[in-house]
Order: sequence, then structure tokens, then C-alpha cells
Amino acid sequence: MTSNQNPLAGSTGPSSPAPHTQHTRSRLLSALSRSDFDRIAPDLERLHVDVHHMLAKQNEPFTHVYFPESCVISLVSRMADGAGVEVGTIGNEGMAGLPAYLEGDASESDTFCQVAGEALRLPVRALIDASAQSADMRKLLNRYTQAYMGQVSQSVACNRLHDITQRCARWLLMTHDRVYYADSFPLKHEFLALMLGVRRAGVTTAAGSLQDQGFIRYRRGVIRIIDREGLIGASCECYGIVRRQFDRLLP
Repeated sequence: MTSNQNPLAGSTGPSSPAPHTQHTRSRLLSALSRSDFDRIAPDLERLHVDVHHMLAKQNEPFTHVYFPESCVISLVSRMADGAGVEVGTIGNEGMAGLPAYLEGDASESDTFCQVAGEALRLPVRALIDASAQSADMRKLLNRYTQAYMGQVSQSVACNRLHDITQRCARWLLMTHDRVYYADSFPLKHEFLALMLGVRRAGVTTAAGSLQDQGFIRYRRGVIRIIDREGLIGASCECYGIVRRQFDRLLP
């Protein structure tokens, strides 16, 4: 594959080898030691991932793991009738493809891009081989696994105990973090409904409440963060709990 070929069947922009340096906006890769990063650097590719691009379908194996830099990845669990709900999100703090690192047989969810942006990808075998050679890398990836599972557990509690407006505020704050605090990012109405596990009418009510309070502006599929501190106040405690957990477990 040449550097100007598309590695993902036309769904993304051109890819290129990642530079052999630890200059990356992936928090997880940045936390690696220089020697561990250099071990995987020749196999890393930087690429642009478009909205809706499927990285792995439910019950299908990952061929690569992905380290988002500015994109946001969603994990959606599908029911037999096709209905789905988001069970996890991954941004620059983590890695999409955790089942592959854990040497599972397949993805437990549809894993796809919800906010377009850049990512680094690595063949699964390269990650497994590198982690087998480094106790420090295994420790870091295990700590990330713990942080991610904590996020999933907190989301389950949040979805049961907190109202739709609080959950919407939490989700928008998490996305704002992951796009490096860009004040505007695209987000379709039906996509947000899927992320929150509600009908579109529920999204209209929640987003309308946050907009009426002056915290966001939502128009034509674009969210604009107007008052981040106000949005934090409108969110439940789950946003802060998950963020503190990642800060504790990852350098």
C-alpha cells in the first residue's frame, strides 16, 4: 500500500505512515515510553475517518486497533430487530478495538465513527506482539481497560438514574473534550438520539432546554458550545466521575 492509497475501502481520506516520533494527539499513545512507542511506530498509520465509517461490525473481528486523535468513535449494541443503543464512546483518551487486545474473538458491538477526524491505526498483531514484549505497555493498556470499563459502568447508572437533559449535557461535554474544545462540531438529530437511547422527540426537548438556557446552539445538524461552565452545571455528576477516573489511571 502506498501512502496515498485509501486503506479503508473508500470511506476515509488518504493515510500515511505515522512519523517515527511521539508527536501525537492520542493521549494513550503519548503515555507510552519512547522505546515502547518506537516499537510500534513503523506499523502506525495516520488517517482521516469519516462519519458513519464502520471499523468493525458486531460479531466480526477487528483487523486493526484505532487510536483517535480528533475523531470520536461510538460502540452501539444492536438488538435482533435492528434497534440499537450506544454502550460506549472513545476519543483521544483511548483505543477502539479493546476486544482485540484482550484476544477476544469478535467485537461485541458495532464500532463506527460518530464525529469525523484523525486517528492512528495499528494492526492487531503488532499491538499484541509489542505488549507481549513490554510489561509497561501491558500495564498502561490494562489501566486504560479499567478506565473504559468504569466509563461503561457509569453510563449504565447514568442512563437509569438521570434525566435526558442531564445525560445530553454529559454527552456533549465528553464530545467537546474529545474534539479539543472546538466550539462547533457536526451532530445529526437522529445520531444524538441513538447515542442517548431515546426517540428524536426526546432529543428535541433536551437540546431545546440547553439552548434556551444559553449553554448551546443547535442548528442544522451542528452543535455550538456557548457556555461550557453552564453545561457542566446542567450535567449530572457522571461527567466529572468518569473524567477523574481517566485522569487517575492514565498519565
